[in-house]
Amino acid sequence: MSLKHLFLLLFFLLSMPNLVSAQDEIALVSWNIRDFGKTKSAEEIEQIGAILKEYDVIALQEVVSGYGGSQAVARLADYLNRTGSKWDYSISNPTKSPKYKTEKYAFLWKTSKVKVIEKAKLITDLDECVYREPYQVKLESKKGSKGSFTLLNYHSRKHSEQPEIEVSCINDYMMNHKNENIILAGDFNLTIDHNVFDKIKNDSYKACLNGNRTTLKRLCKDGNYLNHAIDNIIYNAAKNELMDCGTIDFVKECGQLESMRMLSDHLPVYMRFKSN
Repeated sequence: MSLKHLFLLLFFLLSMPNLVSAQDEIALVSWNIRDFGKTKSAEEIEQIGAILKEYDVIALQEVVSGYGGSQAVARLADYLNRTGSKWDYSISNPTKSPKYKTEKYAFLWKTSKVKVIEKAKLITDLDECVYREPYQVKLESKKGSKGSFTLLNYHSRKHSEQPEIEVSCINDYMMNHKNENIILAGDFNLTIDHNVFDKIKNDSYKACLNGNRTTLKRLCKDGNYLNHAIDNIIYNAAKNELMDCGTIDFVKECGQLESMRMLSDHLPVYMRFKSN
């Protein structure tokens, strides 16, 4: 391990928020990790793992659809399993998407904190409405609270391609499954104040973040390297108690922007909660 690599790992470990969840709480993190595949080096996998290891459930978007994407998720899981907790993971099939838009999703979870009660699957009911159908898994806490929750992992089409069409379909899906405790996490390519979210916000759903910028600029100007507020976690406030929520700024300073963009051009979003 080079001195530079060792310094970066120490930097991550010291600067990440202390989000070890209480026994009856779940710490969820969602991340558009950008082209997560064979191009990620061993050092980058370790940096990503250092950012994520304190959480209980991880939802990843933009896993490369070819073999390299599944391999990268397995490499990340291997790293996490060497950090003190036992992890398991699930990778979706490639989404049913137009050419050059196909991706995979992934879930990773600490087996000591949650168990899978319904196996992860792509929501094929939505594949005619969205470019990348969400990936769904039903989980239950192993500690304290016995509330289960259904986690939807989603990456929308680009802002120029009217992602509100997709989000409207997903909102309808959530409203049609109101008996389930649905948590929607991902990259919406829309800000949460867009009127397409009004339907679910007028029900019992709330957004974890409200205007927090989550994407990285290519260049830092006047100390500012954050751009759009498009990543979020949306949860049913009647069925979950929110304990904490935020973004994980792994960049920290302008001088690190270029190297940190090699990991991703998005910040991870986290939520710590209890299911009722």
